[in-house]
Amino acid sequence: MSGLVRFLSGAALALAAAGAAAAPPVAKVVPVTDTHFGEKVVDRYRWMENDKDPDWLPFLKNQNAYTRSVLDALPLRGELLARIQQLSGDVTAVSRIERAGSKTFYQQRPAGSNNFKLFVQEGGKTRLLVDPTTLDTATSHYSLDWWGASPDGSKLAYGLSKDGSEDSVLHIMDVASGAILPERIANTQSASPSWLEDSSGFFYNQLTGKVNTPERYLDSRARFHKLGEDPAKDRIVMARGQDRAVKYDNIQAPVVVATPHSRHALLFLADVRQENRILIAPLQDVLAGRARWTAVADFADEVTGADLQGDELYLLSNRGHPRGRIVKVSAQSPSVKNAREVVAESGLVLQSMVRAKDGLYVRAMDGGIGRVLRLDPNGKLANVGLPFDGTVPALAADPDAPGALMLLSGWLTPTGIWSIDANGKVADTGITPKPAIDVSSYTTERRFATAKDGTKIPYSLIYKKGLRKDGKNPAFISAYGSYGAAAYTPSFVNRSLALIDQGAIVGFANVRGGGEYGRGWHRAGQLENKPNTWRDLIAVVEDMHKEGYTAPAHTAIGGRSAGGIPTGMALTERPDLFAAVVSGVGWHNPLRYVAEQNGFAEEPEWGAIRDKAGFKALKSIDSYQAVKDGGKYPAVLLTTGVTDPRVAPFHPAKMAARLQAASTSGKPVLLRVDFDAGHGMGSTRAQQDAEAADTYAFILAQTKGK
Repeated sequence: MSGLVRFLSGAALALAAAGAAAAPPVAKVVPVTDTHFGEKVVDRYRWMENDKDPDWLPFLKNQNAYTRSVLDALPLRGELLARIQQLSGDVTAVSRIERAGSKTFYQQRPAGSNNFKLFVQEGGKTRLLVDPTTLDTATSHYSLDWWGASPDGSKLAYGLSKDGSEDSVLHIMDVASGAILPERIANTQSASPSWLEDSSGFFYNQLTGKVNTPERYLDSRARFHKLGEDPAKDRIVMARGQDRAVKYDNIQAPVVVATPHSRHALLFLADVRQENRILIAPLQDVLAGRARWTAVADFADEVTGADLQGDELYLLSNRGHPRGRIVKVSAQSPSVKNAREVVAESGLVLQSMVRAKDGLYVRAMDGGIGRVLRLDPNGKLANVGLPFDGTVPALAADPDAPGALMLLSGWLTPTGIWSIDANGKVADTGITPKPAIDVSSYTTERRFATAKDGTKIPYSLIYKKGLRKDGKNPAFISAYGSYGAAAYTPSFVNRSLALIDQGAIVGFANVRGGGEYGRGWHRAGQLENKPNTWRDLIAVVEDMHKEGYTAPAHTAIGGRSAGGIPTGMALTERPDLFAAVVSGVGWHNPLRYVAEQNGFAEEPEWGAIRDKAGFKALKSIDSYQAVKDGGKYPAVLLTTGVTDPRVAPFHPAKMAARLQAASTSGKPVLLRVDFDAGHGMGSTRAQQDAEAADTYAFILAQTKGK
């Protein structure tokens, strides 16, 4: 009996009766050999990088058809989907907040709704402003990508895109009337609008028109739009080569920021790094097209945030202080070298800051647990007591009003909008209703595994109370560990409760490469140190096995996007540790970043292939190239979205084809394809529910009851 038949067990008869294929379609092999610094690298499926290849779309469709025949036949899939739909439908989700004048703007997906909408609250009354679902058709959906209100809240700029593509078109609204102004601006993914104080116009970033090419995110431009004028004539405020005194690389995006009550504007030159290069110039000169930009900080100064209030410029700096400190400098003499420290480095990781009338509110983190600080006008720093340990994903404030708003969430507590008053008192605003989900039967646990070099790796577990440590529990452990981002901090696991209800443990490993302990934690899992990321994940899994939470036959690991690196490399390095692996829109073939539109902009994080050290670092994280013929690999589910602008679909597709050809374990390798979705940012609730049901059914089929 084959491994595939063993996997399907009772479901195999149903598949046979339905006439489903007995195996996934075989991908054609057209080897291409590259030579890097004397080393030959063979790519069997290079043809998949060409989405115009006549075999590409049929391959995706046939792979997905096979995957659907397998997943739809799993006995728990329907039960899981029903529970997931109930859990996600009961939750009112909130993703962003902003204060402007007397108004509070917030992006929310109301209970039962299929996508996020934008609301405004003023004087206790709430009004719907943007509802992208009104644009949906039977075959396509639209999503709200980003938005920004003017300082007085009278105007709104926002971006909409189709089918999760994130290819935004900028719209402008008059908030009082709800009227949408006639201007439309294309190529505005991550436009970062910054309004003038009088709401007459805004700066924004615009991409080139080179969609679906490796040049897509190169040489973007900062422009200024005055309301009522033709966007085609918007002045280019900064572009590479435009100002001889401001030289920068093509991967850096220029973002101009105007601040209320300041005569200056800031220019951020940003790429995938958290650090920015920052310059300053008089705002009137920027608007007149005669700005002479003065340097504030370079990338080497490791400044990750700035706040300009009048002539005072506050900078969040990490150089020599990996967990961050805040310094202040005069806008008249703005070099970071002249700055005075106002918040010293401590055990907390400083993440961001926002300005309110009563001081500077600082978002911080303690090993993944959110904290909030306030620096008052007299320079006194105080801790804001939070109602529970969780994550603070966002802070919002208005420079003309005291206090702040924050998002706050926990593993078993949905994200809510909370207020902080001038006295530091924290209260639930009630804007986000609490769902009727009973979480009393679940519990959470924070543990530490020991890596081979002795480093303590934190991880969190969520499971049902009364769990027996007999090594027989299904477990699903996720990891990310890139960009210095703290990806897996407490956030309501509503859909995952469906998996936990089946007796599973859901866990999150805070591996190196993330930012849970500051810049040092990031650098310890970056470039040549990247192997720490997946070996930390391995250490966490081994710790769970040692402590009896689960065992290899019951363990699944997963990750999304750059989480495909630890997931894929752990899969290829220690296939014996896992029964199943799930990679969501995962990055598996980094050596070929040169072929995708999001590739070159990523070089500071991963390395450049034209550099010998960069090639070595990239090859070390390429799980597609690490797959060996004859390997006994666990069951694998890979997912992709055809409109994904961040991780090209060829990454999961190549990985699926390679594993299907190489593995001798007899366990399934499935490629799940969403044809009207991208990287997940613009996916609807229904799409997310369906993917979760497929994922959990797949995991349980491999890990439960063996």
